[in-house]
Amino acid sequence: MSAFPDYYALLGVSKTATTDEIRQAYKKESLRTHPDRLTKATPAEKSAATEKFQALADAYYVLSDPTRRREYDSLYTSKSYGNKSNDPKASTNFFSQFASMFGGAAGGSAAGAHPNEGQRPDPEGVFADVFDELLRPEVERHAPWWSYLGAVCGGGVGFIVANVPGLMIGAYAGNRIGAIRDAKGKSVAAVFSELGGNQKAEILRALAMKVLGSAL
Repeated sequence: MSAFPDYYALLGVSKTATTDEIRQAYKKESLRTHPDRLTKATPAEKSAATEKFQALADAYYVLSDPTRRREYDSLYTSKSYGNKSNDPKASTNFFSQFASMFGGAAGGSAAGAHPNEGQRPDPEGVFADVFDELLRPEVERHAPWWSYLGAVCGGGVGFIVANVPGLMIGAYAGNRIGAIRDAKGKSVAAVFSELGGNQKAEILRALAMKVLGSAL
């Protein structure tokens, strides 16, 4: 019998964790693992990070919704699934067997991540649900978010990082690109998804500095 994924252990929370504690844990663990942060990783390291990132999305998708969590807990406590593991591969096996029982669950806490029946959640969709929440306080503290992210898109990028992410300063053209995107109603996460790999990595490192106290 394949190992049963221990989503509580994967997120580093107790089985009695609140929904907010689960969300905070996902923020931290997803930042540690996000593949876009690993610009110099080997293919094997990138693959392992991608697998872990997906497993974290699975864990958050299941545990963040009361209905899905209740159904998962009934399996978690079953004697039939005693071999529990926080190995990401266990989540792959789990969703191949049980994804259909979560596909129709109500409540959907992970915006943009709801899979069709029998499919796993989209890890980038799950991350997007918390990304805006992570980034917006820094954006609003320093400048309109279109200017902040537009500066990245424009290419004249500067990070001032102390204990928290600092102001990103970019070219005028970059600000205009950001302003146009803002006018079109795109979210912070949507603009982030369109950036280049190095630009994404710098933003993720800055967020890690704020949330984890280390850029890792």
